[in-house]
Amino acid sequence: MTDVIDSLVGIAPGSRLDAIRAQRIEARKHAQASYTSLFEPKELGGVSADERHAIAAFVAGLHGEARTDAFYAAKLPANLRTAIAAEVATARTKGPYGHYPKGPLSVEDAPGPTWKVSDAGRTALGTRVSAAFEHTHMLVFHPRDASAPSLQSLLDAGWSTNDIVTISQLVSFLSYQIRVVSGLTVLASTL
Repeated sequence: MTDVIDSLVGIAPGSRLDAIRAQRIEARKHAQASYTSLFEPKELGGVSADERHAIAAFVAGLHGEARTDAFYAAKLPANLRTAIAAEVATARTKGPYGHYPKGPLSVEDAPGPTWKVSDAGRTALGTRVSAAFEHTHMLVFHPRDASAPSLQSLLDAGWSTNDIVTISQLVSFLSYQIRVVSGLTVLASTL
């Protein structure tokens, strides 16, 4: 069974890496099912295919995963790819940042920059995608700081509560997919 992760890593059917992945067939099957449900659903709901791919390309760009970024960006119009690349260039940072509620974990608090879409990016991306990118950046770099105001900004931009769940699922899935692709790429280089 070939899937998106196999394609991103360049895993050939019958290869040693394919045999290794076959040992975790359920993980492989569910990763592909997650991809299909997020990017090829029977009903898109309130998040269009372009919005889904834009968020995915943005997440991949934030993580510096060029192959995954190219995979999702290739599904977008050129002007949108250009706008996303420009925003990624200003949004990339280290992390994670954020603050825990007062208690034993607060010793791990780490201040960090809060990123906003540029004026040019806001024009090119529109209000909805701009809000989604700012939320995405927060989830990637400030996961401890998720709060009602950040969700409200998505509602104010026109996203429904179901759309917000979809956006968050996209970010979560991409973070997982990128880590698997990176790990398998390293493993492939050792085989």
